[in-house]
Amino acid sequence: MAMPTHIIAVGGIVENEQGHILLVKTQHGGWVFPGGQVEVGENLMDALSREIKEESGIDVIVSHLIGVYSNTGIHKWHDGVTDIPTKVMLDFTCQPVGGELSTSEETSESRWFERDKVLDMVTAPAIRTRYQAYLDFCGSSFYMEYVTRPNFEIKVSRTI
Repeated sequence: MAMPTHIIAVGGIVENEQGHILLVKTQHGGWVFPGGQVEVGENLMDALSREIKEESGIDVIVSHLIGVYSNTGIHKWHDGVTDIPTKVMLDFTCQPVGGELSTSEETSESRWFERDKVLDMVTAPAIRTRYQAYLDFCGSSFYMEYVTRPNFEIKVSRTI
């Protein structure tokens, strides 16, 4: 039996004491909240802290789980050849504890935005939907299944 292949990823909604949200500008995705793939042997919290530091220069403490998301669509990567498998993403809230805003190979800009201006900056439907889950968070985590290609479509949406 072949073992299934999933990409496991984490995302962090980092909110500072002034109520501003950290966003990074990526080459392919525009403005997004920072995050990325969990590497082999890495736990979720360490992966998220690493990704946020790499993409934005900010050190964080991971607080609580907002939601679990499944992108069940399989599509081609930016090279047009490589298949991107099903993704499972876990989004957490985070608090900044240090560091300086910077960029990386993956990001061209990192900035703090007013909480109510974030949806004006983020254009990717999946990221907008996941940020809205953060805004709507009231103690129960979300679960959502969606596909991003060829068109963004939510298949399941509920609290867990």
